[in-house]
Amino acid sequence: MNNLDDSSLNLSLDDIMKIIQEKDIEFVRFEFGDLHGIARSKIIPSRHFRDKSRKGINIPIAHLGMDCRGRPVDEAKYIIQGDYCDAVWTPDLSTFRVLPWCDNTARVILEPTLKGRTVDLFPRTLARKQVDRLSKMGLSLLTAHEHEFYIVDRQSGQPLTQDFNLRATVRNYTDPLLIRSLLQALPAVGVDAEMMDTEKSPGQVEITYKPAFGIKAADNAYTYKTTIKEVAMQRGYVASFMSKPWAELNGSSAHVCHSLWDMTQQRPLLYSEDQPFGLSKIACHWIAGLLAHAPALSILMAPTVNCLKRFEANSFAPYNATWGLDNRTCALRVKVGGGADTYIENRMGASGSNPYLTIAATIAAGIDGIQRKLVPPQPIENNAYLPGNVPADTAILPATMNEALEAFSKDDVIRSALGDEFMKEFCLLKMHEMKEYTEAKLKQDSKWEYKMYFEYI
Repeated sequence: MNNLDDSSLNLSLDDIMKIIQEKDIEFVRFEFGDLHGIARSKIIPSRHFRDKSRKGINIPIAHLGMDCRGRPVDEAKYIIQGDYCDAVWTPDLSTFRVLPWCDNTARVILEPTLKGRTVDLFPRTLARKQVDRLSKMGLSLLTAHEHEFYIVDRQSGQPLTQDFNLRATVRNYTDPLLIRSLLQALPAVGVDAEMMDTEKSPGQVEITYKPAFGIKAADNAYTYKTTIKEVAMQRGYVASFMSKPWAELNGSSAHVCHSLWDMTQQRPLLYSEDQPFGLSKIACHWIAGLLAHAPALSILMAPTVNCLKRFEANSFAPYNATWGLDNRTCALRVKVGGGADTYIENRMGASGSNPYLTIAATIAAGIDGIQRKLVPPQPIENNAYLPGNVPADTAILPATMNEALEAFSKDDVIRSALGDEFMKEFCLLKMHEMKEYTEAKLKQDSKWEYKMYFEYI
């Protein structure tokens, strides 16, 4: 987790107008992620960029009450009122990036206001508020999401690779131009890719990248997913972050790898040479907070009925609220490498998760651990899937949407941190999703999950 990342660009409007002129940018995509983390946007001719950036653009707030396929959920707050009114969406200029795979096109990330007020349930807004809470405590969070995803041929539906030979070098060259395009596109938009390999299942790939501080980490994860999907699409593929597209194959994760630093972003705080396991007291409090709230966090780390299917024993996805030192069978895998190389890998994260919400949830749980000085149990030394290796009172992670929503609704700390408005709307969308899933099962519609998630998540 050593940080080699630049700080945010801190671009002014004049700086961006100069870039637009120098690089002959014709269009700028004004873009945001909805509650599911799915990118939605309007394309603005660059001659209007200055004006639209100052005034914002109008987009219906109802997008925050839609399902993954963009269909309104009738009971949602911004749908039931019936007026489909506009929010004013303004760009964070530090997120301006030129998109090398789109001719003469750039992108900037938006946040909404409604009738002059912040929209508190918007995921990026929620994440920023949690980052600010941490800042007031003199702390900063360094994070990188570790995504896996599937690539299939758009026409045939066949996976990019056909065998189960994990990390076999020849699998990396099934389509060298695709891999090259992905590894070139990511750093061009500020996501510093550092490693790529093929995972166990046919067509499953992982590309990791350098961490970043604060909200930029969530922006990186959001940008990473949209970049992967768009570049793959241009080469005739579908790249999907659906967490469990095939029951018989491995699920795809988005492990939240993170570490605590001081406000200068120069001094790492998790490592302490003279403490047990090499972990500082604040590290232990943070770990304990994540474990205490793990059942409630499950719906944010694995937010779809499909994501939750990862939580099963002997799957390399977590099954219970455990932690261990370099132990991949635990929910929290803690790597103690000294100084900047000590970090926590939260393995609950599914690839279908919204990175803004996973960071917000992580900070909320960690802060509670610090404030209450929680102490974690002893780390699990062996296989955490075996009941005899874990304490009898260890929480089992929810395996269904109903269980996950119940745990979330009962956790006052997480509810308070994220706000009742978000909790109500998010739970409503999830209950609607669960209802559709149940109806599809009764109709024996085995393709419902695939149709709902594969293309868009």
